[in-house]
Amino acid sequence: MASRPGTDDPLARDVEAFLEILAQTASPATLDAYRRDLAALLDFLAEQQVDDWPRLDAALLRRFLGDERLRGLGARSLARRRSAISRLADHLVAAGRLAHNPVALTRAPRQPRHLPRPLDVDQLARFLDTPHDDSPLARRDQAMLELFYSSGLRLAELAGLDLGDLQPRRVRVLGKGGKPRQVPVGGRASQALDAWLAVRGQLATGDEPALFVGQRGRRLGHRAIQQRLAGLARRRGLAEHLHPHRLRHSFASHLLESSQDLRAVQELLGHANLATTQVYTRLDWQHLAASYDSAHPRARRRPAGQRDEEPS
Repeated sequence: MASRPGTDDPLARDVEAFLEILAQTASPATLDAYRRDLAALLDFLAEQQVDDWPRLDAALLRRFLGDERLRGLGARSLARRRSAISRLADHLVAAGRLAHNPVALTRAPRQPRHLPRPLDVDQLARFLDTPHDDSPLARRDQAMLELFYSSGLRLAELAGLDLGDLQPRRVRVLGKGGKPRQVPVGGRASQALDAWLAVRGQLATGDEPALFVGQRGRRLGHRAIQQRLAGLARRRGLAEHLHPHRLRHSFASHLLESSQDLRAVQELLGHANLATTQVYTRLDWQHLAASYDSAHPRARRRPAGQRDEEPS
């Protein structure tokens, strides 16, 4: 926001006030991303000499998103830009600064459906069962691996866990948009967590609430978790790149293959829309059609020439 000093610009002040409210529920990564997205919007509005919110209409937003696309932003980044502006606009409508949310009149960019392949079940089992040196760091890393795969957590959800979030056989997480949910913890993950908790005090500082801590005793950050997983994959001989999202995808795919319960997987993943889960797990139309044919009493076609009997 270099081109618009926040102390003098009322638009920038409104954005900062919105971000302060968002910080109460959003993850640090989401907050940083939205801050960048809205800074880009403010710079664009300054170039257009827009100095009050009522002039922010759908046509102006389409021009902004079009300029961002020409600068090389991909569909995912554009979608996040649009989402950040929509959240801001909802805030401004509630505050009486806008009459309506203009983002609703713009079209969301088409999202690419490039999803990570789930790991093979047996390959992942061998990876997770590889012996380690039983050091505190190794126990911590094993607990993270097992919990990612056992409960299908997002990176931000696992990194944000506190000791108080652990409950018998389940864990309480804060998902996207600050939505809480509880997910079960499997037996192997529970064993790994117990082993980690037995030695956590050797690393953690006395007042640190985080479940997973680094060598300095403080909460383990997102980048550190990603690096640990990638390093474990190399050391244990996993031939493929490993990252938290891939373990989450493997969790969803393997659970769906076994249960064929799309609604349950939706709840466990914390998806607001069933369509998101369907894409996430690569559930195809043939599977949905087969489920429909087997479950719906009027799904199957009658043989040719057969008619319903008239009531007597």
